[in-house]
Amino acid sequence: MDIELRSFFEMLADRCDQVGSSLCIGLDPDPLRIPRYLGSGPEAIYKFCAEIIEATADLASAFKPNAAFFESIGVEGLHVLDQVLRLVPPEVPVILDVKRGDVGSTAKHYARAAFERMRVGAVTVNPYMGFDAVEPFMEFEGRAVYVLCLTSNRGALDFQLQEDLYLRVARRVGEWNHMGNLGMVVGATRPQFLSSILAISPDVPLLIPGLGAQGGDLEQIMEAAPGLPPHHLLFNVSRSILYAASDKSFGHQARVAARQYSKLIADAREKVARAP
Repeated sequence: MDIELRSFFEMLADRCDQVGSSLCIGLDPDPLRIPRYLGSGPEAIYKFCAEIIEATADLASAFKPNAAFFESIGVEGLHVLDQVLRLVPPEVPVILDVKRGDVGSTAKHYARAAFERMRVGAVTVNPYMGFDAVEPFMEFEGRAVYVLCLTSNRGALDFQLQEDLYLRVARRVGEWNHMGNLGMVVGATRPQFLSSILAISPDVPLLIPGLGAQGGDLEQIMEAAPGLPPHHLLFNVSRSILYAASDKSFGHQARVAARQYSKLIADAREKVARAP
């Protein structure tokens, strides 16, 4: 079947099976951390991402470029982002991390930018403004929307964990998911809350940031979600792969780190599956 005709989650499921893991590699090119020999500015960002993609694409279940790291270098950054997206092999799904969330009339344009112009498979969306901020993204056939539910940052304590707001989000996402193209973002740093989320919306795939530099607990996540298919637990790792080295070996070392995380994810899944 043509890649363009498959839904994002079908494509992601196939890719996870193909690589034997569910590792999503975040593309967060910080100009202050990329190897100095690459130079500076848009060209350096492009060269950095190009080498990371070339070194790790066969290990990645998905790539997740964060638009902010491209936008911050100016208007040229959007051009670089477009070029970087073109480097990703067509069989590897792409999630554009933009965390959009605005009124419906504005959200329609954000959705068009992501799905028609950049042609990514999925985006991240903030649900704070309600269904009309999410719906325009859902209307694109075959594309997926990861809704922020419980994030891995400290600021989650300010709202998400107050009066179980994250559970209300999980419930709404389950109710909205009549087209089967919604997912949720749930941080790996809060595995103790995952069971309650899955109890409310068991069929919604999860994008799980927070492994690596943020110290998320992979094994606890797996134990809280036994039996879920790999594409329902997509683990994103960014800094620990991108910045595994700061010299000319950075591509090779990124590959080593990506292989290690891929194996850790696969091993943790197998361990939980073997448990009585």
